[in-house]
Amino acid sequence: MRFKMSAVLGFAVTLGLVSFEARAQELKIGLMAEPSSIDPHFHLLTPNMSTLSHVYERLVHVAPDGALLPGLAESWKTINDTTWEFKLKAGVKWHDGKPFTADDVVFSILRAPNVPNSPASFASVVKGKTPTKIDDVTVHITTAQAFPLMAETMASLMIVSKAAGEGAKTEDYNSGKAAIGTGPYKFAEYVPGDKIVLTRNDAYHGKKALWDKLTFKPIKAAPARVAALLAGDVDVVEDVPTTDIEKLKKDGKVDLVQTVSRRLIYFHMDQSRDETPFVKGKDGAAIKNPFKDARVRMAMSKAINREAIVSRVMEGAAIPASQLMADQFPGTSKTLKPVAYDPEGAKKLLAEAGFPAGFKLTLHGPNGRYTNDVKIAEAVAQMLTRIGVETAVETLPPATFFSRASAGAAGNPEFSFILVGWSSDTGEVSGSLKPLLGSFNKDKGTGAANRARYSNPALDQMIASAEMIIDPKARNEALAKASEFAMQDTALLPSHYPVSTWGLKKGLKYPGRVDEYTNASDITR
Repeated sequence: MRFKMSAVLGFAVTLGLVSFEARAQELKIGLMAEPSSIDPHFHLLTPNMSTLSHVYERLVHVAPDGALLPGLAESWKTINDTTWEFKLKAGVKWHDGKPFTADDVVFSILRAPNVPNSPASFASVVKGKTPTKIDDVTVHITTAQAFPLMAETMASLMIVSKAAGEGAKTEDYNSGKAAIGTGPYKFAEYVPGDKIVLTRNDAYHGKKALWDKLTFKPIKAAPARVAALLAGDVDVVEDVPTTDIEKLKKDGKVDLVQTVSRRLIYFHMDQSRDETPFVKGKDGAAIKNPFKDARVRMAMSKAINREAIVSRVMEGAAIPASQLMADQFPGTSKTLKPVAYDPEGAKKLLAEAGFPAGFKLTLHGPNGRYTNDVKIAEAVAQMLTRIGVETAVETLPPATFFSRASAGAAGNPEFSFILVGWSSDTGEVSGSLKPLLGSFNKDKGTGAANRARYSNPALDQMIASAEMIIDPKARNEALAKASEFAMQDTALLPSHYPVSTWGLKKGLKYPGRVDEYTNASDITR
């Protein structure tokens, strides 16, 4: 099934439930995954970015379809090949009444890549960018070389108050002490595992929020989210389970909205260690890391039946993946196709690589972070086992998984083979190539989410060169070639692009968003 961006499916009937008008001033949202912190620089993760964007704002905002809009910056332009100028909106106040100035922007850019214990830092967003205050409403950001995607990257960084943030730790944001933003809602309460409560900012500099109060409730189990919606306990839910979509369309008790997302669900393979901890021979003995051999990586890819995952596990609410983003997005290749399911070809490649009997491995992943993540892991484990790669599955709570997958073994990724997802915050493919497949380098800010430690200097150069190309068409062509290079090297195993599905109480409208955010400012009556 092919989905178009921001396609809206409306299915509305009268609900014999709690009257929405009786509590029209409060909006309750059922989240599929809880933010890992209230600190907006702690974790480059969609649940964090989505929820916290109500409190904090960016220089550049993003429309539901991915278009860039003025945010805290009313305009931006290049001064020369290596300098961008951002003109800030005048008269903006922080929630504590202090004025927003260029000092806050400079502070935020410098703070973001250095938050301790970050599972996926903002280094890929801000490293290599030097901010300078020109006056209270003007900031220059310079780079060593031309960087035409500055506006896109600044759309990923939330700005925090320098006054509240100097010396503040992540715990100070979680407690609310430092959780001071400029957004349409103010922080009120955070009870991990239970709720996040925000209240309307009546002094907001933009269009005033429709809702007096927002309550975000993490409801990990998908059936429980739907039950909460139908019971009137929440007004909106994320990630309607694929098993319920057709049923909900037919019984008409809710409105459904579906949008092709910028996310990729994929598998990362440890390609750095000579021996990788969760891979053993069939007899349980240590063996050389098979993922260092491109033939093994391709064998693994050929073993995955992507069409079956989409049709049987995702029940049609996804698209088989060939690369890091669906080919409708900028910088993607129009020639790449999903690797064909070929178990016999996979077995042949394993034998050529010196593993005729296969080997054993453990597939690690989160349970409840992505749509059907556990089912996907189990299905792929069965597919790999059929070619001789005997695969066990271990899934973990998302916070635990990301911590261990990023830096669980003496500061390095702990696992050998993982299921994970990524959504490009820049809206184009460099926002996936650089953090996922760039060589891991904290100083340069590359490979921030490269939990496989894949490294190919040729690809690094292709990404770096593409980022400097001013002409959008030429840049996208260069990024497409980089994508083709990465996929030909089987740098990771793409599985599918999910179709995001929201459920809304009758009378509410939502356009859907390609970034998967649930933004209350887009929800209307």
